[in-house]
Amino acid sequence: MLESHVNSEIKIVAGRSNPDIALKIARATHRELSEVAIRNFSDGEIWVKYEENVRGVDLYIVQSTIAPSDNLLELLMLIDAAKRASARRITAVIPYFGYARQDRKDQPRVAITAKLIANLLVEAGANRVITMDLHTPQLQGFFDIPLDHLYASSVSVNILKQVGLQNVAVAAPDVGGVKMARAYAKMLGDADLVVVDKRRPKHNVAQVMNIIGEVQGKNIVIVDDLIDTGSTFVQCVEALKKQGAEQIIGVCTHPVFSGAAVEKLVNCEALAKLFVTDTIPLRKQHDKIEVMSVAPLFAEAIIRTHENQSISSLFDANQG
Repeated sequence: MLESHVNSEIKIVAGRSNPDIALKIARATHRELSEVAIRNFSDGEIWVKYEENVRGVDLYIVQSTIAPSDNLLELLMLIDAAKRASARRITAVIPYFGYARQDRKDQPRVAITAKLIANLLVEAGANRVITMDLHTPQLQGFFDIPLDHLYASSVSVNILKQVGLQNVAVAAPDVGGVKMARAYAKMLGDADLVVVDKRRPKHNVAQVMNIIGEVQGKNIVIVDDLIDTGSTFVQCVEALKKQGAEQIIGVCTHPVFSGAAVEKLVNCEALAKLFVTDTIPLRKQHDKIEVMSVAPLFAEAIIRTHENQSISSLFDANQG
């Protein structure tokens, strides 16, 4: 017989990687964040302690596993501490799942780190994971526990509709992003689809080879799950502009923005606007970059999970 969690208390706690979204999620569920103490010793070691009773609680730990790796370790320790404190069910709410790009053995003698992280979360004691826009949806198969995969498109498409673009084409910055771009195109009224074909000679380096689809005179929306250094995204924007695109808008779920990414994006004259979500805190603010909050989506997923309700309606329309 399945154990019911509906009558157990729900508590939400935050790690230190992204406290802002955790606070928004808690408030969207009409709760305050539960107290947890997280400190670093002088040698850098992390120490965590729940400051209130979590025995028998349906506990949701909000932590994006962005660099540095201390954020991942902190999440594992919060899960372990909750398990040892007899929490009834522990759900890791990971707005941005780090290491997701290391999902296959694409060359000899490399680690499949995404699978390793999935194993660590389960071993630490997580009963469930809620995350958003994994680099590849197939990563769900790495987990031996339930995983709910949310899509930011339900938020970003509404904002794009408010922009009121006409004669729109949706561009995938690489072949791997075609499914996401097709879903956006469908939700934007069967917009045209464009694919930017590129190759990667080495890490964080990409070269645009071909553009597949009609670009001339179109308003282009480039959609991607994340932007890291910004170089690839800017190359896509400039290549589309050279092919005769009119206004170009970017939509990105996870603003990793390492190195000089913000400067590259801001200085790209062909890019009119970039919409990102708050799964990762912005390193630097700029008028060209607008943040969309996905906290209400995570909050709804948490409530439905706690009440053992289906959350498929939160992402079915985004499958494309």
